[in-house]
Amino acid sequence: MSRIPRVRVPLGFAALLLLCGCAGYQLGPTNGAVAREKSIQVVPFVNQTLEPRLSDAVTSQLRKQLQHDGTFELASRDNGDLIMNGVITRYHRQDLTLLPRDLATVRDYRINLVAQVTVRERSTGHIVLDQPVTGFTVIRVGSDLTSTERQALPLLAADLAKNVTALLADGTW
Repeated sequence: MSRIPRVRVPLGFAALLLLCGCAGYQLGPTNGAVAREKSIQVVPFVNQTLEPRLSDAVTSQLRKQLQHDGTFELASRDNGDLIMNGVITRYHRQDLTLLPRDLATVRDYRINLVAQVTVRERSTGHIVLDQPVTGFTVIRVGSDLTSTERQALPLLAADLAKNVTALLADGTW
């Protein structure tokens, strides 16, 4: 009677677990489309808040995230299959934590950014996406709140861009 060496059983079990863990993973776009089959043009967003420089940061991060995702080809001029427009409607700073010995002084803020995002097909005018999208980041207040917020702006815009890209890439349109 032959015996299976003790080393092979744990290795086989580990390989089985690894293969089962990858069963739900999908390579490429998750909405069934072919990668880079459609191109998208990102029009600079309109900023309706009092916070300066949001439009540039959001537009730049959206372009970067769309390139990184790879579902869409980024169109540089007026030749995209899809056109993305947006209006930044809200910038809100919310107290998150206070200093332990001074309950009137904020230590951390959560910054929320809301944009109404519209994506339509160039050829038909069909609306693909039209909804508000939120992004957020958390900042720790240092000696200068204004400069801390300015430094966190790319992170805030990147989170919004990630959420917009996920809605587009995973959409069933």
